[in-house]
Amino acid sequence: MSIAARLGKNVGGYLGEGIDIEDVLLRIDKALRKSGWTRDPSFLAYRRGQGTGRKKVYISTGIHGDEPAGPLATLQMAEENQWPDDLALWLLPCLNRTGFPLKRRENAAGIDLNRDYRNPTTEEIRAHTAWLGAQPIFDLTMCLHEDWESAGFYLYELNPEGRRAFAESVIEAVSAICPIDRSPKIENWDASGGIIRPNVKPEERPQWAEALYLITHKTRQSYTMEAPSDFPLATRVAALVTAVRTVLAGL
Repeated sequence: MSIAARLGKNVGGYLGEGIDIEDVLLRIDKALRKSGWTRDPSFLAYRRGQGTGRKKVYISTGIHGDEPAGPLATLQMAEENQWPDDLALWLLPCLNRTGFPLKRRENAAGIDLNRDYRNPTTEEIRAHTAWLGAQPIFDLTMCLHEDWESAGFYLYELNPEGRRAFAESVIEAVSAICPIDRSPKIENWDASGGIIRPNVKPEERPQWAEALYLITHKTRQSYTMEAPSDFPLATRVAALVTAVRTVLAGL
């Protein structure tokens, strides 16, 4: 299988495809309900897997309206219905519904929701953190993103307790279908082979991304997957699907 080349589209921002997020969400809802997922009545979230003793995994995406690959990856996984039977799963297919029609990072009010988790001011993140407060502690969380500037796929791993890591196996699996960003610095963080393991203290940061909120309040192992937006959309979707499935299989 050949790996797609960089498109050279994104100059100064994301200039790639948009999606009809409401249509995508309807299709996700139909597929998940058909395969036995339960939709939360209070928030746009789905649950699969019952019973005690199962590892609990949280997957979210769609917090930036210029990152269509995440919701589309969720749609593909929902329609293919290849979920491990021994895990309890929570799936949030879109955290920023007003940003996608505008094809921009922020919500309709111009606020980056992924910087609003420490002291939430937006309706979306207040609702999200309230919902999270009613959920159990997760064994692992995954946040699906894109980066319009990146030369390839990369990920962040937050794993302060040194649990069994999945970063290397994700990079190996994704490298077969998508270039990896092997820069020594990514987003001003030290990186190695497409992996960023930031030495970050949430209490010292004035703004929190979703992953910082999760690692502080809901989990002790979190992955943020970053597909490279300047590659074909199908490649980005495949990279995110592969990343998620690699982690789920490893658990």
